[in-house]
Amino acid sequence: MKTTVVGRQMNVYDETKELIEKKLSKFDRYLRGDPEAFVTLSRVRENDRMEVTISSNGTLFRSEKTSPTFRIALDECVEAIERQLRKNKTRLQKKLREKITFPQDEHDERTISEESDFDIRTKSFPLKPMTPEEAILQMNLIGHSFFVFRDDITGDTNVVYKRESGSYGLIVPETDK
Repeated sequence: MKTTVVGRQMNVYDETKELIEKKLSKFDRYLRGDPEAFVTLSRVRENDRMEVTISSNGTLFRSEKTSPTFRIALDECVEAIERQLRKNKTRLQKKLREKITFPQDEHDERTISEESDFDIRTKSFPLKPMTPEEAILQMNLIGHSFFVFRDDITGDTNVVYKRESGSYGLIVPETDK
């Protein structure tokens, strides 16, 4: 995460900048792309004020706290942004659930050959790029034991499935080397 630390009418020490970068770096695992953080420090009367704004893929997370020390303000800002991230994730999952539409059984059923005893039902659906976690969420939403999806990083077609132990599995195609 690219972090910019600015002091309004004050100097910001290197130790403070390093502490801020260290605390904000934990958000890297939650945010996609190349997130940027902009931190402004100032003194208001006898208190220290910190404003933290994180931009990631067009989404802004912002917190502004006033405390007796910058360390306390930093901890409060990190907690506030963490709450915002959780709230945003829940909101996205809710929207994802609402937008999921699966085609009805309008697909043709056909037999491989007349002398074969196998009836194969064919289904088709759009493969959208997503993470394995999103695919597990989709699988649980539709109540199936497996889900086929396109990996958003590699572009490969993968399968997530529910194991008998209750955990999940991921089938990834082997690539030729």
